[in-house]
Amino acid sequence: MNNENTPISIVMLGATGAVGAQTLEALLEIDEVNNISLLGRRPVSNISAEYVSQYKIDIFNPNSYADILTDFDVAICTLGVGQPSKMSKEEFIKIDKLAVIDFAKACKKSGIRHFELLSSVGIDSKSFSFYLRTKGELVNELESLQFDRLSIFQPSMILTPKNRYGILQGILLLTWPLLNPILLGSLKKYRGIKVDKLGKALAKNIFQMKKDLPAAQRKAGFEVLTWKEFQEF
Repeated sequence: MNNENTPISIVMLGATGAVGAQTLEALLEIDEVNNISLLGRRPVSNISAEYVSQYKIDIFNPNSYADILTDFDVAICTLGVGQPSKMSKEEFIKIDKLAVIDFAKACKKSGIRHFELLSSVGIDSKSFSFYLRTKGELVNELESLQFDRLSIFQPSMILTPKNRYGILQGILLLTWPLLNPILLGSLKKYRGIKVDKLGKALAKNIFQMKKDLPAAQRKAGFEVLTWKEFQEF
């Protein structure tokens, strides 16, 4: 576990997305973070911090970034497809699973000890849902890499200030917060989470492993974080 007051260096994949942008914003407010490298297909705008470097890479070709992954403590991956229904299953697997596995393998090979992944509530490698099954298979692959610490963030509905994906998302953004009060007990994990809170959780979790997680959510070096843990950060 990393302690605050210990300088830490971070590499991120997916900082241009809604959650990635909020995670980056939260990291920039933490004094102990002294080096951030952003990997992606396009740059993040309006970044002035001198300790932030940006690299345009081919996310499908680990050779395009393998040499960059040196001397980092933590890797954060928020890469993902915003609207899986708008693309083929093959494309979804290529982006949400294979590109992430390649990134994780390169991180492990370079000596990075802690890997954080933005995933989804309900993932299961045996699920009947193609989306949830694919993400569950991804986590199984990441576990097999045996990072010293692997943190899997599993939000339900991510509540963004703006509707990015059309009418359906607009309806969900309006109605999902109304469901939160009735989602109790084991259903709390399905509560919607504001994107800025989720980003802060990804950032602050680096410094605090949740030791009080139920056994089903934590084992040696592996932790699953859902709505309850996001609130605690």
